[in-house]
Amino acid sequence: MEKEKSKYPPGDFGIWILIYIELFTFGLFFIGFAFSRRLDIETFHTSQLLLDQRIGVINTILLITSSYFVVQALKLVKQKDFKKQLQKAVRYLFFAMLLGVVFLILKLFELGDKFAQGIHLSTNQFFMFYFILIVFHFAHVLLGLVILYNLFCNTKKGLYSPKDHKGFESGASYWHMVDLLWVVLFALIYLLR
Repeated sequence: MEKEKSKYPPGDFGIWILIYIELFTFGLFFIGFAFSRRLDIETFHTSQLLLDQRIGVINTILLITSSYFVVQALKLVKQKDFKKQLQKAVRYLFFAMLLGVVFLILKLFELGDKFAQGIHLSTNQFFMFYFILIVFHFAHVLLGLVILYNLFCNTKKGLYSPKDHKGFESGASYWHMVDLLWVVLFALIYLLR
């Protein structure tokens, strides 16, 4: 039996163009943040102390765990006996979406708390970057959840198989990009001193 040749990167070519564009865009924001921080370290440091690192850690755990569930669902889709594992894959995707929704709820509470403290986009350079990056990432998580919902529905209908799962890989790749961006964002905004 000949082993199936793996295709890298996984998924459609188009999703990788989108992912590279998104990574480039976020990269520019990250560079702008780092450059601005270097010019006013004290303001960035004192502003950073106003953030709740616990929420950042919880959100990081939520997205990493969500990505883990997506990986597990994809592994099941690729198995020869996938039809027997269909419901398990659907459950993994459900939990992945649920954790993504909890992430967004926590972000809304965090943003609401900042507004209640009188902190907004024009408070200082740190919070300008903070709000832009958080809201931009929030929008990507929303889109990622729409994609996961699509994967969930298609998986539930049995539209994927070990030989036909390119769409699943594309959606999973996007979700992992969202996760990766959050890990960098968390380290840059919440932890970097």
